[in-house]
Amino acid sequence: MTGSAPRPRVVVVDGVPMSGLVATAPDPRAVIVALHGGATSSAYFDCPGNAPLSLLRAAVTEGFTAIALDRPGYGSSAVYADEFADPDRRVSAALGAAEKMLGTGSRGAGVFLLGHSAGCELALRMAIAAGDVVGVELSGTGLRYTDEAKAIISEATVNSRPAGLRDLLWQPTDLYPAEVLTGALSAPGVAYESEVTAHWARRDFPAIAAKVSVPVQFSVADHESVWETTPEALTAIAGLFARPGDMRLNQMANSGHNLSVGRTADRYHRSVLSFLEECIADSGRDREQVEAS
Repeated sequence: MTGSAPRPRVVVVDGVPMSGLVATAPDPRAVIVALHGGATSSAYFDCPGNAPLSLLRAAVTEGFTAIALDRPGYGSSAVYADEFADPDRRVSAALGAAEKMLGTGSRGAGVFLLGHSAGCELALRMAIAAGDVVGVELSGTGLRYTDEAKAIISEATVNSRPAGLRDLLWQPTDLYPAEVLTGALSAPGVAYESEVTAHWARRDFPAIAAKVSVPVQFSVADHESVWETTPEALTAIAGLFARPGDMRLNQMANSGHNLSVGRTADRYHRSVLSFLEECIADSGRDREQVEAS
């Protein structure tokens, strides 16, 4: 199936310009909304100069419309970053941006949310706020930092990245194409993320996950160095969700923290799209049912 190549979009939501990349399928089976992590942008999901790593291109090839949003405070909304300290404001802006970017186009069976690292917070909040979500994919997050990550992250600020942070996020380097390690995907961080990080693992992740009622796939890189990924840690994460039986663990071999831009990105994205297929089937919401409602 063919669709449009990813293209930049800017829409205005409550007076704030919101940006992202959109790849549109002509008759979409569902819509993917992807949310990047900290200090990067929507380009994370359409890696510049490396089309085989692109989630957006893989999705549209399989008949899904895909939107990679610049999260609130990033991209066109960067100058309005101070307005997004309230999580409800972030959710409203992101949902509004996705709706405007889709316009009158079909949503197919519904929306599938994908969050990476810091983007997982927004993805889960959107999952409980929106009414047409069929599933969620999470990666690069957890409940307990590794000892190395604790020491490094405790020194991080919005304007200062401590020594060792880049290595923590991007090692081993041989798991990534050389062009990915040039800094082309980097973007300034956002002040409110310090508060998000401070409360995510102990308070917000458990509280939000307990309200998520759709299937969730939790992807774990075998070289994840930020979060603990022991069997005990992963069991604890599965137990957070309202439907733990619907939480699938996807373990990715030969992969690092940044799954969508590593050498295994194509395999990772295929696993996400396969899970989305199952979510659509399990929901019982095919395209004809949704469009007739």
